[in-house]
Amino acid sequence: MKEGGWKLTLAVLVLLVSTHADALFSCHMKDFIKAVQQVEDENPELEAVEVLRMLRRTAHLNDAFVQHFLPDAGSSGPELDADLSGYLQRAVQHRVLEGAREEGVVLAPDGMTVAVGPLLLGIEAGFLSTIPGRVPGLYQLTLAGDLGVSIRRRSENGEPLGIDGCWDNLTAPQVFTLSDTASTLTAAQVHGGMDGVILGKEVSAKAGESVKLSSLLTDYYLHQLDAKGMDGAPRLISRRRRELFKILVAPPVLIRQVAKSMELREKLEGRVKMEVRQKRRLMAAVKETMKEFVHVFMECPPIIARCTWGAAPYIGTPTMLSLPLTYLFIHHTASPSQPCLTFEQCSADMRSMQRFHQQTNGWDDIGYSFVAGSDGNIYEGRGWKWQGAHTGGYNSKGYGVSFIGDYTSTLPSQHAMALVRDQLASCAVAGGQLVSSYILKGHRQMVSTECPGNIFYKEITTWEHYQVRTVNHKQDLL
Repeated sequence: MKEGGWKLTLAVLVLLVSTHADALFSCHMKDFIKAVQQVEDENPELEAVEVLRMLRRTAHLNDAFVQHFLPDAGSSGPELDADLSGYLQRAVQHRVLEGAREEGVVLAPDGMTVAVGPLLLGIEAGFLSTIPGRVPGLYQLTLAGDLGVSIRRRSENGEPLGIDGCWDNLTAPQVFTLSDTASTLTAAQVHGGMDGVILGKEVSAKAGESVKLSSLLTDYYLHQLDAKGMDGAPRLISRRRRELFKILVAPPVLIRQVAKSMELREKLEGRVKMEVRQKRRLMAAVKETMKEFVHVFMECPPIIARCTWGAAPYIGTPTMLSLPLTYLFIHHTASPSQPCLTFEQCSADMRSMQRFHQQTNGWDDIGYSFVAGSDGNIYEGRGWKWQGAHTGGYNSKGYGVSFIGDYTSTLPSQHAMALVRDQLASCAVAGGQLVSSYILKGHRQMVSTECPGNIFYKEITTWEHYQVRTVNHKQDLL
């Protein structure tokens, strides 16, 4: 065979080997858990903390900062299958490559993208805790350390915080691409850090109990909701990430931990101690960034972006809203008539509604600004910036928020209603999208319709900001 032929054959073999693990495992959390279970099955003598250390060694999560809190992962240990080792390294080792491709992240069944590294570091710290509930280094390893790095770079070049992105495929995801390459701290890192804190605290509180890592991850990420939805869900599941994190971590505590992590990195990297003036400027940056962090990731509800639920492109040119708006209009979808209980089903419902609104109604996009599922998420329709097609005559004056399901004779879940009433609305006020004295109305008050259903409409009349007076209808362009 000629030299060129050998080179081509070798290149094909390398490509086949590198993609073999991808064929076995996608970048979905359920596949990552399967890979962890395979490690456990092949090494049944290892305790959970030893499995975690093996994963850390495989992914090279063993720098001086990590070793300040956790034992050296070492360079030797049980051998893993080459394909499995390659997959685990790619799944755990976080990095942003050229083209804004983010690695070391997986798509969780709750619809959020999660960085695996900080998640595992938090769990390992929890297992090593000697005092139940108290985990040395937990915040620095999971979230505060990365926040500190991001804040320092933000102070230098003003980069954005918590950038999200889009997957190439929602069923078997392989490639995650960020919407902006400039962010040091991505949304996936925040989600992984939050989960690391939550599960690290959990295993620490149950010190002495024998727990398999795959079982811990399965219970947290793969729990299936019953007909009660989030109202009947257990406490410790990823869909409750934000509410669990808020219970565990008060903002002042996190601010102190971020400052400590920044000081530690300065020391480990042998930098000259900062001058008082420089330190004050940095602390001001910490407080300003943490204010933004608390708003986006603790006060606001989880919002599934358009690309994550698989939205089709907007037709034409959208009209930008003039903010802040005055009204919040409440709808129900009626069709789909049943509440959706999973990210997959809610996403399918969103795509179905968008097709109907675009192809049958002739609208430019799905009409609603946001949609509430019963899976624990808010779904982005036209979003905060763009005028919707939800409430004739008032599309330019308010946001239209719909609940998936028909609520003529039943109510949405208490959890879904609280997401909109208590979180989405306050998020909009704090973010400057709604005036603080906003007016809440049912769709039927503005046009001739039964929406949002008799029982649900009666319920929203008890909500704060509800206004009974009906405004005269006048037609808006949809």
